[in-house]
Amino acid sequence: MIAFIRHVWTALVLTTLALIAAVMVSASILGPHSPRFDLATHLAPILATVAALALIACVTLGRVARKWGSGGAALALAASISLIAPEYLRDIGPQADQDEVEPIKIIQFNGYRYNHLTSEVVDWLIAEQPDIVTIQETRPDLRDEILRRTNWQVAGLPSGTLTIFSARPRLIMDRPPNTGRLHWVNATYPSASGPYELVTVHLDWPSSPYHAGQRAQLIEMIRTRPHDRLILTGDFNSTPWSYGLREIDAKSGVTRRERGLFSYPAGGDAWDPISLPLPVLPIDHVYAGPGWATVSVRRGPRLGSDHYPVVMVLAPARR
Repeated sequence: MIAFIRHVWTALVLTTLALIAAVMVSASILGPHSPRFDLATHLAPILATVAALALIACVTLGRVARKWGSGGAALALAASISLIAPEYLRDIGPQADQDEVEPIKIIQFNGYRYNHLTSEVVDWLIAEQPDIVTIQETRPDLRDEILRRTNWQVAGLPSGTLTIFSARPRLIMDRPPNTGRLHWVNATYPSASGPYELVTVHLDWPSSPYHAGQRAQLIEMIRTRPHDRLILTGDFNSTPWSYGLREIDAKSGVTRRERGLFSYPAGGDAWDPISLPLPVLPIDHVYAGPGWATVSVRRGPRLGSDHYPVVMVLAPARR
């Protein structure tokens, strides 16, 4: 009986490692050329953790199985790390001190269409005293309460769920024609250091047939606009280890300022079907042009949404 259990355990460990290694190696090689294989790259940290645990489990196997198992685990772990490591080695743009003059604070937040904690969200937003708040999945009651309790201006269609709230009135909304399926809102705002344009987006999940087209439309739209002081925020539904987000990083002309900031899922509420103790996907991002330096970036608290907010402070870059 013990021998049978040992054989089953060995088969389970080796099969798991073989599958993880095959998935991650395929994703690493074919991800840039295939959206389907790129789906696996989003899970790189999870699969790396499983591979590391399986590597530890290999010590319980027989000599031959341990040799093959350790090799498979090492391969799966190396393939996962090859996807994750560039995020923590890349340039994230100019940096500035906390005492920098003329900063602006931006909050990026997917409000979640099923979030009933409207008052708690607005309490926190007001306490943060932001210059800009970009919200995806804006519930009508959240929009109404923000406007009732603040003097912020809102940009976005009254019936839309993608909105920009600003402490100061916008200067202009110069919106190019929308010929695709990209969901976005933009406006130009004043600041002590001069005007800047802000664009916020909400991309579909990478499994959507429209995701690649949305990404291409976003890159083209950002590239054709003056982007020295442009700021881009949103729920991109893409992780930094995916080739899809790396394409935006490389071609948009603006720099993503957070680094591996896990924002999904937040969970923790009865109506949320996904509830984990820790977020496992960094999918909410803030980009800024070379005219901006990053002062700070942090994750906000749980506020009834399936996303954590991202709070970023930018200041004019010293030339």
